[in-house]
Amino acid sequence: MHTFPSLESLGQRIVIMGPTNAGKSTLAVAIARKLGVSAIHLDQFRHLPDTDWQVRPDAEFHALHDAAILEDGWVMEGNYSVLMPQRFARATGVIVIDDHYLRRFARYFRRTLFEKQRAGNLPGNRDSLKWEMVRWIWKTRRSVSRYHGFAQATGLPQVFCPSLSEVQALGRSWNL
Repeated sequence: MHTFPSLESLGQRIVIMGPTNAGKSTLAVAIARKLGVSAIHLDQFRHLPDTDWQVRPDAEFHALHDAAILEDGWVMEGNYSVLMPQRFARATGVIVIDDHYLRRFARYFRRTLFEKQRAGNLPGNRDSLKWEMVRWIWKTRRSVSRYHGFAQATGLPQVFCPSLSEVQALGRSWNL
């Protein structure tokens, strides 16, 4: 049984990182609800609404991100390493999560085909299966050590959950 630090020790501006389909969006919504702050899904800033994940121009994406981190409280999930320095400069805590890549594949197929209303989805919900995403999940199957390294370098309070069962235990510990 893992002992987690208190949610309060992570403060009011929490970054959640991890590979695609590890559960970042769901966790962000639960924590944000508990803290009474906004859940921010970086994919919604990076991609245009009412599209099938069409990328937003970089300048617009960066402006949305930089405006959001100025808020007093938030739980921001997503990676986008190019924007991590300014995000970490405002963050008060970091959570890194992971799950086995085969479960992340299954989660991708399930959410894309059957979960039209899910945390982190784009407004307009025109999602479809994409080979590019399947390749990305495979490519990033061992990427969590990179995110863990980013988190450790911040010196901020942090939590690492290497599996979905650890994320669920974290949720129970924090009464999410």
